[in-house]
Amino acid sequence: MLSWKPTANLEMLKMRAQMLSEVRTFFSQRGVLEVETPALSQAANSDPYIESFSLSNHQRFLHTSPEYAMKRLLAAGSGDIYQICKVWRAEEAGKNHNPEFTLLEWYRVGFSYQQLMEEVELLLRSLLSLKKSSKFYSYQQLFIEFLQINPHKADHSTLINGVRENAPDVEIGNEANWSKQDLLDVLLTHCLEPLFNKEQLTFIYDYPVTQSALANVRPATPTETAVAERFEVYLGKRELGNGYQELRSAEGNAQVIANELKQRAQHQQVIPPKDNYFLQAMEHGIPFTSGVAIGIDRLLMCKFNKKHIQQVISFPWDTA
Repeated sequence: MLSWKPTANLEMLKMRAQMLSEVRTFFSQRGVLEVETPALSQAANSDPYIESFSLSNHQRFLHTSPEYAMKRLLAAGSGDIYQICKVWRAEEAGKNHNPEFTLLEWYRVGFSYQQLMEEVELLLRSLLSLKKSSKFYSYQQLFIEFLQINPHKADHSTLINGVRENAPDVEIGNEANWSKQDLLDVLLTHCLEPLFNKEQLTFIYDYPVTQSALANVRPATPTETAVAERFEVYLGKRELGNGYQELRSAEGNAQVIANELKQRAQHQQVIPPKDNYFLQAMEHGIPFTSGVAIGIDRLLMCKFNKKHIQQVISFPWDTA
């Protein structure tokens, strides 16, 4: 017999509504405008690690994030904005993932990414009722302190050896099949994330340039390596959000998208059309801005100690 009932109980649905209300109050008190943008667009995310759903009879894609549309609003002079919306990513459903989920995304004009980290900490500690102060590590500091590896300078063989020594359960196989980014990701997920405290937020910032996406890159100096001005925030080993000092250069944004489409072609993935409206908006220009996206469902899982995402949403993928 089909199970027609919601997987989250009524009390959880009330707590979900309460959290969304608290988020809106937080931004209202700071004069940040709530906006809505289309869920369907003519273009799709070019990121090779994220797949979009498309409509079979129309050249439209369900958005994986409202980022491009919100940046068009920024270019039009919107000022500080936030959005709570459904997004879709074509990935397998599991205990931490539902292909349709709820995202909170916001942009702060005039904020550095360090200032945005402080605001993220303020919001999340309030929403999650956290008492312990947060931990902040640069990506380099984290790897050196716990693995004695400099992620910016380590060569391929050093990282291969690092995985073998610190994550022996990972099968390396053909070493040539592993990129430096793949190896760093394994060390992060298998060796470092499990060390994060379940009762406090952990922020990682200043990522390798190869992981910059649409974040601004701070150039190298005689004493410092070039880094991507972005951050991620965790509670325990669960990633909650991802923020950037936004890349403002129109040429830089176009180059990132071109590189991602090239990667998709190399891996025989679907090649979506470029979002020319977004690129034209970037030609017009956006102000100095930082932005972040945070998964609401994961916040609820953390706050109420739920093991499966279906416990915090009404109808998961299999019964929607």
